[in-house]
Amino acid sequence: MKKETLFFVGVALVVGLLVGIIVGNKGGDSGSSTSSSAAPPSAQAPVANYDQNIKMLKGVVEQEPENRNAWVQLGNNYFDSNRFIEAVEAYDKALALEGNDPNVLTDQGIMFKNLGWFDRAVENFTKANQINPSHPQSLFNLGLVYRYDLKDFPKAIEAWEKFLQLSPSGQAADQVRAELEFMKSHPATGN
Repeated sequence: MKKETLFFVGVALVVGLLVGIIVGNKGGDSGSSTSSSAAPPSAQAPVANYDQNIKMLKGVVEQEPENRNAWVQLGNNYFDSNRFIEAVEAYDKALALEGNDPNVLTDQGIMFKNLGWFDRAVENFTKANQINPSHPQSLFNLGLVYRYDLKDFPKAIEAWEKFLQLSPSGQAADQVRAELEFMKSHPATGN
């Protein structure tokens, strides 16, 4: 076999794996995760894999600039490797192709939050929730920005009470209840 053939077979296998991951993550996710910013599992892939994936995905989007899923996966790899600006840019490309994806808007919003661009984060989380009012991740993260970054307790309370309507149980719900109890008993601490 020629080296080019082996190379393309290898790329096809990696792309197939990524497509399987994308399709697997899209289907069956009923919002059971509560935050896109939650700590990843301890079996996290090494950073070198992110770099390899990023290199491969950059090649894909160079060849196929209209490949929305590749842009999303590129953004996710930048996200996971804490390359915030590059993640924002990749998510921008994905959103330019399909702007009504609450998951991408939420992930980009988290990147805005990490960059200290809190107004843009709020815009993204709000838009994600307008597109899908049953999207708990956007409400959870909106509450985080209002509570910790903007110190706007009334808006944090509003976001998190909506979150609890969608996700009344679980670790995140318990965390939110504790935060709500604190904010309601210490209203002078916030705005």
